[in-house]
Amino acid sequence: MKILLTAVNAKYIHSNPAVYSLSACVEDSLKPHVQIVEYTINNRTEEILAQLYRQKPDVIAFSCYIWNWKVITSLLAELPKVLPGVCIWLGGPEVSYDPEKILERYPMVTGIMIGEGEATFRELAAYYCAGAEGETDSGAEGRPEDLDKINGIVYKRDGFHRTKERALTDISRLPFLYDDLGRFESRIIYYESSRGCPYRCSYCLSSIDKKVRLRDLAVVKKELQFFLDNRVKQVKFIDRTFNCSHEHAREIWRYLSENDNGITNFHFEIAADILSSEEMNILAGMRPGLVQLEIGVQTANPETLREIRRTTDMNRLRENVRRIIERGNIHVHLDLIAGLPFEDYKSFIRSFLYVYDMRPQQLQLGFLKVLKGSYLCEQAQTYDIRYTQEPPYEVLSSKWISYEEILLLKQVEEMVELYYNSNQFTYTLPVLQTAFPDAFTMYLCLSDFYREKGYLLVTPSRSYRYQALLDYNHEKGLIKEEEMLRQVLTFDLYLRENSKSRPVFAKDLSKYKARIRDFYLKEEICRTYLPDYAAYDGRQLAKMTHAELFDYPVWEADIRKRMHRLAEPVMVVFDYQIRNALTYEAGYFIISDE
Repeated sequence: MKILLTAVNAKYIHSNPAVYSLSACVEDSLKPHVQIVEYTINNRTEEILAQLYRQKPDVIAFSCYIWNWKVITSLLAELPKVLPGVCIWLGGPEVSYDPEKILERYPMVTGIMIGEGEATFRELAAYYCAGAEGETDSGAEGRPEDLDKINGIVYKRDGFHRTKERALTDISRLPFLYDDLGRFESRIIYYESSRGCPYRCSYCLSSIDKKVRLRDLAVVKKELQFFLDNRVKQVKFIDRTFNCSHEHAREIWRYLSENDNGITNFHFEIAADILSSEEMNILAGMRPGLVQLEIGVQTANPETLREIRRTTDMNRLRENVRRIIERGNIHVHLDLIAGLPFEDYKSFIRSFLYVYDMRPQQLQLGFLKVLKGSYLCEQAQTYDIRYTQEPPYEVLSSKWISYEEILLLKQVEEMVELYYNSNQFTYTLPVLQTAFPDAFTMYLCLSDFYREKGYLLVTPSRSYRYQALLDYNHEKGLIKEEEMLRQVLTFDLYLRENSKSRPVFAKDLSKYKARIRDFYLKEEICRTYLPDYAAYDGRQLAKMTHAELFDYPVWEADIRKRMHRLAEPVMVVFDYQIRNALTYEAGYFIISDE
C-alpha cells in the first residue's frame, strides 16, 4: 500500500505544514506506507502527472487551496487515465465548504476530508492499509462499514455519505514536524502555536473556527529552541492572530528575546491595536531583525470596518505602529484590502495614504478574495460584488467600486511592489513625491507611464527600473534638477549593491580618480573608516567597498536639503559588510577633511 500526501505550493521556498502534520500523526506502523511529495504551481501539469504515475500510488491525497486548485483540478481530469483504480482524496479550505458539490463535479474523487485533518487522515490511512493486508476482500480498502466510522469525511458510495463532524484537535498533542531539517533546506519553516481566531472578519475563513486553541508553552519553547540551536534562518508563525492571547504572546516573545542566537528571524501576524505596554517594551528590546510583524490594517474607513465585523482601534494601531517603526528594530509589514463593502475608490485612496504615511518596510495592497464559506461570500449578492469564477475568486467590481477603478489600483499595486516594497528607492521616492500632491498620485502617474511604454506587460529588469524613473521624469518634466535625481538614484543603487556595471546615469568620476585612490591608500595605513578590513590592501578595499562623489547631500533625512547643491563634491564610501537588518542597506561613511 502506498499513500501519497501531495502538496502543490505557490513557490519552491514554501513548504506545506498541513501534509507534514498529517504524515506525522499516522501510526508508526503505517508510516512506511505514507509518502509526501511536493510540487509548485510553476511545474507543468504533465510533469507532476508523470511523477505521480511513476510513484504507482494506491491512494493520492491532495492539500487544496485557492492558489493550487486550478493545477489540482487539471490533475484530477488526467489521473484516472494513467492510474485507473487509484483512490483520490481531497482536503483543505478550498474543498471543505461544499464537498458534495465538489464530488458531483469531479466524479473521479473518492472523498473529501473536512476541516482539521490529522485524526481523519490517520484513520483513513489505517482503513486503506487494513485492506492491503488482506483483512477483507474489498481490495485496497478496509471494510465499507469502517469508512462510516471515520468522522469528518464526505465520500461516495451509492450516493454521498457525510459522517459525523470531527472534534477540534488538541494542538498540544500534535507531533513536532521538523526533526529532519534536511527536507526544508532553503525553504521557509512554518510553525503553529495556536489555531483559531477570536475575531469575526467577514472575508476570512478563520472566523468560522471560533475557538482559539493554544499549544502548550513548554512544548513551544522546546521546539523554538530547536530552531535556535540549529540556527534556522527564518521561522514563520502561521497563527491567525498571534497576540490574541497576551500571556501566550508575551511568554514566546520574551523567550525569543532572552535566547536570541543572533541569526534566526521569527515572523508573526498580529493585531497592533491590542498590543499592551508590556508587549511593546519586550518588542522594543529585541535585536534588530529578530522578529518581523505583519499587521492587517485592511481599511481606514470606519463604515467599512463595521460592515466587515472588524473591531480595530485605528488611533491606537497607528500610534503603536509609529512607535515600533520609530524604534527601528522590527520589520513591519502592513496590509490593505481593496474591494471591501462601503469602500469606494476615493475612500481606498484615503486608506492607502493613511497606511503609507506610517512608512512600513512593506505595504501589501491586496484585493478582496470572496472565499467560499465566508460571511462576505453569503452577502456578495447584496453588495453586488462580482468576482472571478475560478480561484482566487478575486473581486472585479462591487456596488462601490468599478472594474475600471480596480484596474487602476492594480497598476498602483505593481508600482508599489516594484519601487516601494523592493526597498531599493528609499531616498529617491520622497524626492519624486515632491512633484505630486500625494504618494498615491505619484504611483498612479508612474503606472500610467509604465502602461504607455508596455512595461506592465513585460516588467523591465531591476537595473532598468532606476533608468525608468529618469526617463519618466525627463518626459514629464517633474524634478527640474535632473542631476540631483541622477545622484539620489546612484546613492540608492550603491546603498544596496556593489554594482560592477556602473549605471549610465551615474556621475562621471574620471576627474576624481586620484582623490578616490588617495583615500584607499590612506585607509590602508590608518584604517579610520574601514577597521574590519585589516587583512586587505588599498586596491582590495576599493573592490570590496565603493566610493562615490556627490554634488548634493542625497543622504539627508530632510528632503529639501537633498535638493540643494553643495559647494564642493563630497565623497561617500559604502561598506557592504555592514547591513541594516531590516532593509539590507549597506553602511556608508561621509568622508571629510580630504
